[in-house]
Amino acid sequence: MILLIILLVLLAAFTAVFLIRIVELRSGGTSAVVRILPSAKSEGWRHGVIRYRDESLDFYRLSRLIPGPSVRLNRQTAEIESRRRPDGGELDLMDPGVTIVGVRAGGTHYEFGFERGALTAFLAWIESRPPRRARRRSRWNS
Repeated sequence: MILLIILLVLLAAFTAVFLIRIVELRSGGTSAVVRILPSAKSEGWRHGVIRYRDESLDFYRLSRLIPGPSVRLNRQTAEIESRRRPDGGELDLMDPGVTIVGVRAGGTHYEFGFERGALTAFLAWIESRPPRRARRRSRWNS
């Protein structure tokens, strides 16, 4: 009986941590779906939340309990390769109005599925990066 109670308490704690993580992530980020390429057509998509930082984009999978981002893109190395609409089995996961953006960063290829507002935020983040030769001025490198 004591073992059953311990298991129930552990299950309740696990569920609480999972729910807290989902609420925390959803409250401060942009929803998106991401997959790492190569991947079979319509497979490998993961739902999550994107948070933008000065020099990186962090993607947190909603179904992952481990703290920290599942994917981190460096802003200076990220390059947009393509844009397209979802097709085939992807329409089961995404609305037809979603734009899928192909991105290469650090030798890895990704696809991001963005709603209209999220696409605007992503493109603004990419396009507003400082030139690669520019260095941020701080008290340490002045």
